[in-house]
Amino acid sequence: MTNWQEVLDNDYAIPTDRPLSELIDELVELLRSPDPHVRDVLSYDILTEWVEHLDEPARVALGDTMATRMTDDPEIQARTFAPLILDCVVSEGTFRPEWLDAFIKWYPSESDLRGHHPELGWLHAVAHGADLLGAFGRSTAVDVDDLVTLLDVGIDRLLAPTAHVFDAQEDDRLAYALAIVLTRPELTEDEAVDWLEPCREAFSVRLRTGPSAQVSNTMRTLRMLYMFADRGVHLDGETAPVAIPHARAVKKALGAVLRMTFSRMG
Repeated sequence: MTNWQEVLDNDYAIPTDRPLSELIDELVELLRSPDPHVRDVLSYDILTEWVEHLDEPARVALGDTMATRMTDDPEIQARTFAPLILDCVVSEGTFRPEWLDAFIKWYPSESDLRGHHPELGWLHAVAHGADLLGAFGRSTAVDVDDLVTLLDVGIDRLLAPTAHVFDAQEDDRLAYALAIVLTRPELTEDEAVDWLEPCREAFSVRLRTGPSAQVSNTMRTLRMLYMFADRGVHLDGETAPVAIPHARAVKKALGAVLRMTFSRMG
């Protein structure tokens, strides 16, 4: 087995004593580790540094593994770190529609939404999935129909029943990802706002029964999204914020649904 701490200490230099494919396979297996040092500091950090050095077939193979792991792995840490690696692969310009399908299947249905666990370390399904959602949103290989689907998946994730109230800035990460999707000029004005419609029913129930965890999570995420719609979105590689083309309509729609959540206390 490779001494991965030595690789890390050697500025991520790729060892030459074994085929790169074997090294990647070993790192991928370590990504399932319940030890946060092994998973986060060694496997994750090294894989993300190496992705840009992989050729296209190697990136496709890595992406296929991560897509399968998101939906099929019994270990929560494996499911939630897979989207982070797939994010890096997609951000390098490699894309397969099957990866998007796997994400659509996994993200709204993941039931373990814990942020940080005292033994397992960071799990962060919502935030890590949001990062991948944003990567898909920036990919020019993702067409307008799939952009609409990504917005729908984001609201489905927010409104899925849960007892977990976001406590580790998941709302910020998901708002940012949704804002990235909304910067795409291919979206029509209707497509940029129609995905918010499910909030109306959820927020109407909130007025009768009090806020559930998912309604609280949704409110805070949409408030942050309003800020991005108003101020623009800082994208990696861009020196100035990128405006959301239909920002005025998006802000109007966000304001309408968020107004439903206001209740005067006392």
